[in-house]
Amino acid sequence: MRDVQSDPELQDLVRRFVMPDRRYLRLGGSVFRLSPVERSAFVRDLAQAAYEITPAELGVLFEGGWRERKTAAWLVAVAHRSEFRELIGRLLLASEGPYAGAAYCVALAKFGTAADAELLSAYLDHYLSRPDLDYDQAIVLGTLLYLDESLGSEYTTRFLAPAGPWDRWLEVRAVAALDPYDCRQAVQQLCAFVDETAEVFASLACES
Repeated sequence: MRDVQSDPELQDLVRRFVMPDRRYLRLGGSVFRLSPVERSAFVRDLAQAAYEITPAELGVLFEGGWRERKTAAWLVAVAHRSEFRELIGRLLLASEGPYAGAAYCVALAKFGTAADAELLSAYLDHYLSRPDLDYDQAIVLGTLLYLDESLGSEYTTRFLAPAGPWDRWLEVRAVAALDPYDCRQAVQQLCAFVDETAEVFASLACES
C-alpha cells in the first residue's frame, strides 16, 4: 500500500481527485443529503473527474488507502471501466481497510455481469464463515440481491437458504447486522446516482 504522506505522485492525485469538495466523504449515502444545487455541482464535478483521470492514475489510487480506493472505485463506476473488475474483486476479498467495500460493491453492481456476481459470491463464501468479522457481508449480499434481480439469476439462494450461511453467520453474532434487503435498496439508489453522473460523463465524452 502506498503512503500518501511520503508519495508525491499519490499526493498529487489525492489533491486532484479525492479531496475536492470533500469528495471521498460524500461518495455514498451522504450524496442524498445534498441540496439540489449542491448535488448538481457534485455530479458535474464527479463526472469531470471520471473523464479526466487516466487508467494509470486510477491504478495508483487503488494502491493508496481507503480514501483513495473508495474514490477510485466510484470513478471507475461512473466511467464503466470494467477492466478494473478483477482488481476490485481482489481488493474486496482482501478487505485490507474500512469504508471502501461499499464503493467496490457499487462498481461491481454497475458492471452488472455474472462475472461480478461470482466475485461477490466468492467474498460471501469466505466471510460468512467468519462471524467474528463484521466487514461488508451485508452490503455484499445486498449487492448480489440487486444483481440477481437485474440478471434474473439466483446467486443469493444458497446464502439465504434457511439455516444457510447467512443465518449461521447471524446466529453466533453478539450484535445485530444490517438487513441485506435494505442494503439491496441502498445499492439500487447508489447505482441510480451513478447513472445520473454517467449521463454527464457521456456528454463530456461527446463534446471532446
